[in-house]
Amino acid sequence: MAALDKLTTTVSTKGQVILPKAVRQALRWHAGTRLVVESTADGVLLKPEPAFAATRPEDVFGCLAGDVSPRPLADMEAGILEEARRRHACC
Repeated sequence: MAALDKLTTTVSTKGQVILPKAVRQALRWHAGTRLVVESTADGVLLKPEPAFAATRPEDVFGCLAGDVSPRPLADMEAGILEEARRRHACC
């Protein structure tokens, strides 16, 4: 993207900035793309907004908790084998 480093734009009276088409195409930013704006020592950094909120393991541990005890691995493998045979049974 070295050729795109020297492009310029102007801030409008409403504070809007138009990103040059070459930049939008290179980054695949289409109309409606939400951007995170960060102030840095060198200026402003624009990044696409993450599709999902950040989560930590402790936020999701136990989200599928229930009163069912875990099945042994042998039972799970037997169930997978049974389903595979059912799906691929000859006529």
